Amino acid sequence: MSMFGALNRFISRLDAEPQERDQATKGAYGFQILRNTNQELSIEPWFDFIIGINGRTIDNPDPTLFATEVRNCAGHTISLGVWSAKGQRIRELYVPIPSESPTLGISLQWSPLSSTEDVWHILDVQPNSPADLAGLLPYGDYVIGSPEGLVRGESGLGELVEDYINRPLRLFVYNHEYNVTRPITITPSRNWGGQGLLGCVLGFGALHRVPAPLEEPPSGPGETLFDTAYTTNAPADAATAPTDFASSGFSEKNPRSIST
Repeated sequence: MSMFGALNRFISRLDAEPQERDQATKGAYGFQILRNTNQELSIEPWFDFIIGINGRTIDNPDPTLFATEVRNCAGHTISLGVWSAKGQRIRELYVPIPSESPTLGISLQWSPLSSTEDVWHILDVQPNSPADLAGLLPYGDYVIGSPEGLVRGESGLGELVEDYINRPLRLFVYNHEYNVTRPITITPSRNWGGQGLLGCVLGFGALHRVPAPLEEPPSGPGETLFDTAYTTNAPADAATAPTDFASSGFSEKNPRSIST
């Protein structure tokens, strides 16, 4: 039986319809992972939040208390309850803590789970548009943010794009078919020959949350979708976090962040 019995009601709400899942995450907080230097720890920056430790739901935003509990478990195994923005799922991890260096090798920050709702689903890409030239893919791609700054709310991406007309704009894009995150550079323009600054259709809201990754990527004989550094055969830290989210614009200037 899972040690996180207190989370069962939360999990059941996440299994409901999209609108009900939105209500479940509203007001819920956890420690969002900003950086993971521990290749043996299957936690993904940005997507994953630690919401429980050793059978208890975390309700204190002080990260030093979390780090202290980890240190106090030196030489033992701790359990972590982890919520993922990919499919809005909860899983439980058991992590041995070394006696000599009792840390997890992660940087984290107290954040609302709802912060991962600010994503834009690529629904259509017009040929020869800025989106097409940048390599955006319809249906599988989700814009999850930008190193240029925080992007919040439905209008957030549009406002950022307006600021970068005729200038290169860096974005972070997650592809759920291949379960990889990659950086792209796109140059918004009014003069590319079609409609819009990017030339793509975007979806936002409850029906366009990041889904759980596919069990296997779709077959594409002879096709190389991304650069080698971001394929599913790349090291785990490259495949899931090609950049450091702790210093890329995803991190609020928040004193309640810490490495442990």
